[in-house]
Amino acid sequence: MKFKATDYRLMNVGTGRVFDDAGWTLADPEAPSPSLVRAIYANEKFTPRDDLNGLYRYAEWLPIKRVLRKSHAPVTYKSKGLADLLGMENLYITLSGYVPKKGAKMETGSFKETEAFSVCARLPKNDKHILVVQSAGNTARAFARVCSDNDIPIVICIPNDNISDLWFTRRLKPCVKVVATPHGTDYYDAIALGEKLCKDPRYMAEGGAKNVARRDGMGTTILSAVEAIGRIPDAYFQAVGSGTGAIAAWENACRLEKDGRFGANKMRVYCVQNAPYTLMYDSWKADSRDLVPISAEDSRKNAEIILAKVLSNRKPPYSLAGGMFDVLKASGGDFFKVSNDDIVYWMLQFYNKEGFDIFPAAASAVAALKKALDEGVVKKDETVMLNITGAGMLTATAKGFELKKPDLILSPELSAEEVIASVDRLFR
Repeated sequence: MKFKATDYRLMNVGTGRVFDDAGWTLADPEAPSPSLVRAIYANEKFTPRDDLNGLYRYAEWLPIKRVLRKSHAPVTYKSKGLADLLGMENLYITLSGYVPKKGAKMETGSFKETEAFSVCARLPKNDKHILVVQSAGNTARAFARVCSDNDIPIVICIPNDNISDLWFTRRLKPCVKVVATPHGTDYYDAIALGEKLCKDPRYMAEGGAKNVARRDGMGTTILSAVEAIGRIPDAYFQAVGSGTGAIAAWENACRLEKDGRFGANKMRVYCVQNAPYTLMYDSWKADSRDLVPISAEDSRKNAEIILAKVLSNRKPPYSLAGGMFDVLKASGGDFFKVSNDDIVYWMLQFYNKEGFDIFPAAASAVAALKKALDEGVVKKDETVMLNITGAGMLTATAKGFELKKPDLILSPELSAEEVIASVDRLFR
């Protein structure tokens, strides 16, 4: 079946200006100040497509030009075990992972597949650019798998200390190249390396939170939830490194409200970080739109300490218009922080009550939900969506896996010319 590209335009969240997408627009060229851009879809009704498989069931609200192979959508179900433990009446778990008994079949075990399948489908089929993605772990694994399965050239920049996240049950094709920053560096260093590489026009920055395809792919989690629940939830919980997934959920809740069939958008967005890496938590608690200062040394040290390493980002989309600060203000939400001990405890409790393993970041969200209930921030009879962003690694890797070793290790201190020349050699 030939797929017809989704019909949409872009809107500057800060100014409201609506304009056409030039193909890979990441920001409004006329913006007077930093702002996210948001996709405005011609179809304002939530219209899941039964003729398309996996994630592309939600193609009407994805800014894509084609569909790719082997995608899967998030799965939402009403919790019994965890809900009973927490004393909740209407807890819905939206699961992105590899848990076949629940219908979840994301091969990399992470909801980052939702963004990878959307971002890569925004590219025209015969695009000649080499995509560049910077990651703290799960995003790298998801993009590597999707690009390998669909023959899309990509360079993935990742800190070498996070390379253990690059596990695969099938060998990657040569179109996927991994460039790591040295031991002792963090996600910010990987970002800096990718930015230098993209000074060459052959390489194209994926764009992170600024890419509408990334956000709207991640926003399919709440579309899955609303299909199951029948209305917009009262509260939403997610662990965040950048906050992109939480921003995406809020944006889709706004679209669902405009549809008119799913109730008013009174969804409070609750986010959590793993202490001591609490950059956004600290900024929010200070009621500051600007991020509180953090040194490169402290950022790297804190990133080494936390169990949920994917929740470390020194450069999150927090302050700009439409970013994390605005979402929390608009939704009446809040931030929580949890310890490594909290994470281990809730990984075990979740496994006992729901029957499958979850990633540390997802356990952070469970721990935050427990804190919110204890503090009376969330009522036990409210309808709550818990975004379980990664699960099923034990099941996925039961028959074995291999780690992808870096093709190169490059210092972020190298010049752009040195970085480009080094990576160019990988594609010869």
